[in-house]
Amino acid sequence: MSATATSNDPRVIIDDNPMTSRQWIVVALMTFLNALDGFDVLASAFAAPGIAAEWGIPRNALGVVLSAELIGMGVGSLFLGGMADQLGRKATLLSCLVVMTIGMFMAGHSGGVTELIIWRLLTGIGIGGMLATTNAVTAECTSRAARSVALAVYVIGYPLGAVIGGFAAQTWLLVDHDWRAVFDFGAAVTAFMIPLTLFLVPETPAFFAARRPANALERINRSLRTLGQPPIAAMPPELPVKDRPKVTDVLSKPGLRVVTLLLSLGYMFHTLTFYFILKWAVKIVADAGFTPPEAASVLTWANVGGAVGGTLFGFFLRKFDIKGPTICASLIGAVAVVWFGTGSDTLWGWRGAAFLAMFFLNAAIVGYYAAFARGFPAYARGTGTGIALGVGRAGAAGSPIIGGLLFAALGDSELAVVALIMAGGAVMGALMLYLLPLSDPDREDATRVTPDLDTDLDQRKAA
Repeated sequence: MSATATSNDPRVIIDDNPMTSRQWIVVALMTFLNALDGFDVLASAFAAPGIAAEWGIPRNALGVVLSAELIGMGVGSLFLGGMADQLGRKATLLSCLVVMTIGMFMAGHSGGVTELIIWRLLTGIGIGGMLATTNAVTAECTSRAARSVALAVYVIGYPLGAVIGGFAAQTWLLVDHDWRAVFDFGAAVTAFMIPLTLFLVPETPAFFAARRPANALERINRSLRTLGQPPIAAMPPELPVKDRPKVTDVLSKPGLRVVTLLLSLGYMFHTLTFYFILKWAVKIVADAGFTPPEAASVLTWANVGGAVGGTLFGFFLRKFDIKGPTICASLIGAVAVVWFGTGSDTLWGWRGAAFLAMFFLNAAIVGYYAAFARGFPAYARGTGTGIALGVGRAGAAGSPIIGGLLFAALGDSELAVVALIMAGGAVMGALMLYLLPLSDPDREDATRVTPDLDTDLDQRKAA
């Protein structure tokens, strides 16, 4: 039976009807955009040796360059995530793509360190807004049954982008060209995504239902038809003015405020551990006596592990709820980081430890993104996700700095102790998830404005 027969809420239509090919196309594009973010974030790491050689800059200055996009991502997630709830998901995606294209191109044509840092900050702002918005689009364009798998596919785009970008940089861009080609390549691919997003990604029906712009019913039905779903006959009942939701509810409404706080802190703690491997693995393995290419291969295998772990975890979430599996993945990832810290005499030992660490740590990232989609209602999903990602980027940006301070204080030989301390972030993140009250605000909102919805759902199940 079609969802049209029992509901005029487009969120319920999307939730309960089977996925169409057009919906999967949107998921594929969001995954590609996430892969693009993965490449753009690590572009400075791929280009770092060439930058240092050309300008003769010391490691502390290079460290600022490497952190610039992470700082920008925090800013972008906080501010552009809110833009997605005010102006729309599609407008925000296109704006972020333009910002990223400009930032990547200008970074490749910078004349000095300060100029490069500015353009990397700008690129990071675009990436931060993109991450918050693509997560919302993926969640709002997929059915309840397919959402966990779709989010898993989406999340693995990030490490896949890093892996593919790494191979492109090592076998082509840095072989036939110099470090600037890495940024030019990123700018070209980012620009290519602008028309694809413009013509193939519709505004989500959930956004129109939440914001109720002029001609909302017509816009909702146009989006539903684009996604291959049946139209609705009328707008769902509107709440009284005093009860209408606001995007600021994620900070002011008691229940949502707790969700925002715990998800933000949990993600921040988790990224402290996550980025310890991504930012320090190459240096640690190189210092253990392996050549730079051999050390770089450890990071490649770490990202392969992240992609595989994220994929399998998405299917796992189809049968289980979000919290328990994500907590388990975080704790096992923490143990794997501790194992990485014990070192190895062989390159494959390092690769295996990095693979397992990122397998479970990125699986937990899938869980966090699923929690963002579940924990925040549609009308404030971009804002709530943006806040959580923005706070989380504080952990990402601080991770290499904290790791460096620990090595300086304890000595380079104390890798096991440093790894043990840094693994504590994933443990703290798991604790935040344990305390998290996770419900389904979209379904609760639909039930609140359509009192007979539960009866309708029961009748549909019986049919």
